[in-house]
Amino acid sequence: HVQPVESGGGLVQPGGSLRLSCAASGYTYSSYCMGWFRQAPGKEREGVAAVGTDGSTRYADTVKGRFAISKDNAKNTLYLQMNGLKPEDTAMYYCAADLRTWICRSGTWPSYNYWGQGTQVTVS
Repeated sequence: HVQPVESGGGLVQPGGSLRLSCAASGYTYSSYCMGWFRQAPGKEREGVAAVGTDGSTRYADTVKGRFAISKDNAKNTLYLQMNGLKPEDTAMYYCAADLRTWICRSGTWPSYNYWGQGTQVTVS
C-alpha cells in the first residue's frame, strides 16, 4: 500500500524558512513521480513542485526561486525546502506520488494517485 507521510510543517514568520519531509511507506521513490501540493482554506488545491524519476524538477510560478524540491532515494524521502516564506504560502501541504512518469512534466498539475495526510504551514 503506497502511503506518503509528511512532516515538518509549523508556524513561521514572514521571510522565514521551513523544510517539509515526505517519507515513503510501501514503495520506493525512484520509480515514482513525486510532487508537493497545497490547499489554503476556501481555495482550490494547487501544485507547488514536482520531481521526476530522472531528477527533473518543475515549480509553480508563485514559488520559483524560493522553494526547492529534492529527494533522497537512499532514504526514500522527499523534501521541500521553503525559503522567503510569505503569508500567502499559508496552507496545508500534501505530498503525492504517481507511477505515471509523464505527470511530472504536465503543465496543468493533474491529480496524483497517492496522497499523504498533509502538514500545516502557517506564515504569520
